[in-house]
This record gives sequence, C-alpha cells and structure tokens, in this order.
Amino acid sequence: MRKIRVINGPNLNLLGLREPGVYGARTLADLETQLDMEAAALGIEVDFHQSNYEGDIIEAIHEAGEKGIDALIINPGAFTHYSYAIRDAIAGTSLTAIEVHISNVHAREEFRHHSVIAPVCLGQICGLGFDSYSAALFTLARRISGPRAGV
Repeated sequence: MRKIRVINGPNLNLLGLREPGVYGARTLADLETQLDMEAAALGIEVDFHQSNYEGDIIEAIHEAGEKGIDALIINPGAFTHYSYAIRDAIAGTSLTAIEVHISNVHAREEFRHHSVIAPVCLGQICGLGFDSYSAALFTLARRISGPRAGV
C-alpha cells in the first residue's frame, strides 16, 4: 500500500485552542481522523508526525525517505518563512512534497507571505482549513498511484 507522511510543525499541537478565529476549533486529532478516513477511501496509508522542533522535523523527513514513504504533506508552521534546513531536507530526498497551511498566509501579516519551503515542493495549498490537507492528499494519491491525468 502506498504511504504518505503528514508532518505538522510548531504549535499545530495546539489546534482547537490556539487562535480559533484563525485556525478553527478542531484539533490535530480531528485532522488526523479526517485524513485517515480520506486516505483509506483513496487506498493510501497516512503516517503522522508533529513536532515543535526543527531538528525533529528534519529527522522525520529523512526517515520518510529511508522508510520508503511515497510522498510528504508538510505544514512547517513558522519554519515556513526561514528554515533553509527543512527546505534542504526535502530537496535532499526524492520525495514529492506539498506544503499546506490552514489559514491563507498571503492574507495575513507580511512576514507570512514568503515561503522558503515552497520552491522545493510540488505546490503550496493554503487558506482552505483542514481541506488544504485533503486537497494535498488527493493530489499526491493520484501522483503515486497511477495515471496523472489533469495533475
């Protein structure tokens, strides 16, 4: 079975509590449940990792490449804007990655408008709430499971 690793960065463990006006009232566990159900319908297995530490996220990316995981969905949180180390970890694997964000980072503070991660990803999906992850999951499932019509 094909496998996608979902990596969530700093403060995403606080979903449901942190700025609910921006991120909503649903929790990280709710997100994982949603993605598990959607992945099963697509014939994909998902593997979840969350960390508030840059080095741990880098290790999760390296491990994904070593363990034969097929693709990555990554929400680097604030690391999006300055972590060249996470960028290089993604670039150093052969994994296809999609960067996601729950909020529309381009409609927020100026410093959130630039990603150092996006250039090494297939794309960036933001502003759709948890559906940002669903869109990434659907796209990657099509990429790793067969014909790429329309993608």
